[in-house]
Amino acid sequence: MRALNNTQKPVGAPQGGDKKPMDMRPGGGPRRGMNMIAEKPKNMKKTLSRLLKYIVTNKFMIIMLVASVIISALLNLAGPSIQGEALKFLTPSTDEGGKLIILEDGTVKVDFAGMARLLVLLGAVYLLSSLFTYIQGHISAKLSQKTVYRMRGDLFRKIEKLPIKYIDNHPHGDIMSRMTNDIENISNTVSNSVTSLISGIITIIGAFSLMLYHSWQMTLVALVTIPLTVLVTTKLTKYVRRYFMRQQQLLGAINSQVEESVTGYKTVVAFGHENEIKDEFNRTGDELRTAGIKAEIFGGVMGPLMNIIGNVGFLLIVICGALFTMKGLIGITTIYVFIQYSKQFTRPINEVANQYTSILNAITGAERVFEITDQNDETDEGKKVLLPADIKGNISFRNICFSYVQSEPVLKNFNLEISSGQKIAIVGKTGSGKTTIINLLTRFYETDSGKILLDGTDIREITKASLRKNIAIVLQDTVLFSDTVGANIRYGRPEASEAETEAAAKAAKAHDFITRMPEGYDTVLDESGGNISQGQKQLLTIARAILADPKILILDEATSSVDTRTEMDIQSAMINLMQGRTTLIIAHRLSTIRDADKIIVLDDGRIVEAGNHNELIAAEGVYYGLYMSQFAGIET
Repeated sequence: MRALNNTQKPVGAPQGGDKKPMDMRPGGGPRRGMNMIAEKPKNMKKTLSRLLKYIVTNKFMIIMLVASVIISALLNLAGPSIQGEALKFLTPSTDEGGKLIILEDGTVKVDFAGMARLLVLLGAVYLLSSLFTYIQGHISAKLSQKTVYRMRGDLFRKIEKLPIKYIDNHPHGDIMSRMTNDIENISNTVSNSVTSLISGIITIIGAFSLMLYHSWQMTLVALVTIPLTVLVTTKLTKYVRRYFMRQQQLLGAINSQVEESVTGYKTVVAFGHENEIKDEFNRTGDELRTAGIKAEIFGGVMGPLMNIIGNVGFLLIVICGALFTMKGLIGITTIYVFIQYSKQFTRPINEVANQYTSILNAITGAERVFEITDQNDETDEGKKVLLPADIKGNISFRNICFSYVQSEPVLKNFNLEISSGQKIAIVGKTGSGKTTIINLLTRFYETDSGKILLDGTDIREITKASLRKNIAIVLQDTVLFSDTVGANIRYGRPEASEAETEAAAKAAKAHDFITRMPEGYDTVLDESGGNISQGQKQLLTIARAILADPKILILDEATSSVDTRTEMDIQSAMINLMQGRTTLIIAHRLSTIRDADKIIVLDDGRIVEAGNHNELIAAEGVYYGLYMSQFAGIET
C-alpha cells in the first residue's frame, strides 16, 4: 500500500517532535502570506498568452463565436446608416428647381412608403443582431466552462504530482483558493469579456471606416478624446493591478485561516483561543476589506471616467457638426449618424474600461494558477520496479545527513542496519528525528548526503511508486475519506474481496464495531470519518495496512488513540501481522515496544543507545530514564 494513502499530509510534514521547516500554529497548518507585499503580476503578457492558449484550444467553438460576433457587429454597424437614410425621408420633397412639392391638401410631399421599407429593414437587422447576440452568449458560456474545466484539471493533476515538501511549505487554504476563487474569476472573465473584446475590435474598425466615409473632418473631431482615454487608463492601471494582486493574496490567506480553524476547532476551543482566532481573522479580514475597497474604487472609477470623456466627445461632435452644417460641409442627418457611430466607436473602449477590473482579476488569478503548474513535479530518477516477491526487507541507513531548514540538521551521520523480519523500535525525545527517518525511507524527502539501501539497492534507484506500494504506514494522525467503510479499508488494495476485507477488519479488532453500524461495511463515513471515534478511525487504518499485506510495515504511534484493552487486542493482532515483515515502530508509549527485537534511542539526530528492552533497562541510560519517567514518575 502506498504510504501516501494513509493520510492527507502523510509523514511528509515533519511530525511528532521533529524540527519543522516553519512555524506551526495551534489548530492547523503553516501560515504564510499574511504580511506579503503586494506586487504587480510578474509577466502580464506571458500570463495572458498562456491563458489564450487554453481558450483557443476549442477551435470550432472559437470559429463559431467569432462568426456570430462578426455578424452581430456588422448588423449593429448597419443600423445607424439605415436610420440616417430613413431620416432623409422626413425631409420634404423638392422639384428640380429646389422648390417644395405641395400636395392638393396643402401638405408637403413626404415619401412615407420608402421610410416604412427602411424601418422594416431596420427591424429585421436588429432582430437578427439580437439572435446572434444570444448565440454568441451561449457559445461564450460553453467556451468559458470548457476552458476552466481543462485548466482546473491541469491544476489538480499538478497538485497530485507536487513534492511533499511543497505541500508542507504552502498553506492548504491558499492552494484551494487558487483551485476555486482564481479559477472562477477566469471563468467569469472568459464568459463576459472575450466576446466583448472580439466585438469591440470589429466595431472599432467598422465604425472608424464608416465615420471616415461620412466625414473625415468629423472623424478627426471624434478622435480628439482618444489620447485622454489612453492617459487615464494608463494612470489607473498601476493602482488597480497592485490592489487586485494584494486582494487575491489576502483571499488565499483568509481561506487558509478558515481551513485551519475549522480543522483544528476542538483544539482552539480546548485551549480557549476563540478570541485570538477571531482577532486574527478580523485583522486579515480588515486588510482584505481595505484592499478590496481600493481595488473596486480604482477599478470602478475607470468606467465612469470613460463615460465622461465619451460625453465630452459627443458634445464636440454636436458643436462642430452644427458649424460644418452651417457651412454646407455635411447634412443634418450626417450629424445624427455620426453621433451613433461615435458611440459605437467609444463603446468598446468604455466596455473594456468597465471590465478592466475583472480582466485584471482573471490575469492575476491565472498567474497564481500558473505559479503552481510551473512547479517541478516530484522527481523520480529510479528505474527499478520492485515486485513484492523480490523484497526481503533488509534496510540500511548509511551516513545519513538531513535538514528541513538549511544549517539546522535533524539527522547527523545516522547509521542503522535492519535485517529482514526484524521489529525495530525508534524512540527519543521530541525533535530527535524519529519521523524524519520514515520521511527519508519513503522518499517523501531526499537525503542531503548518505544513502539508504533496501536489500542492497539504493532506494533512489527504485521507482517511488513501487517502493511505496510495498510499504504500509499506520500513523497517529489518521485520515479516512468520504466513502464506505469497506472502501476505506480497501484503499491500498481496491481489488480485495469482501471476505479479505472482513478478515483484515477482524484482525484489527474492527469487525465488531463495523457490524454495529447502520449499513455495516457499506456505511458511508463523513468527511475525515467524523461520524466515528478517533479510536475507531485508528482501527480502520490498521485494517487498511493489514489488508495491504506489505513487506515493510511502519507504525507511528499506531495505538495511541485506543483504550488499553483494545490496545492489547491490536498488539496481539500485530504480532501475526509483523511475522516475516520488517517493521519500524515509532513509539512514545514505551509499553508497546517491550518485545521489539531492537530499540534505537535517538537524541539530537544521532543514535545514543541500541539494544532490546532488558539490555537498555540494565544499562540505566537514556532509555531507562524515558521508561521510568512514564511508569515510575521519575523525572529525567
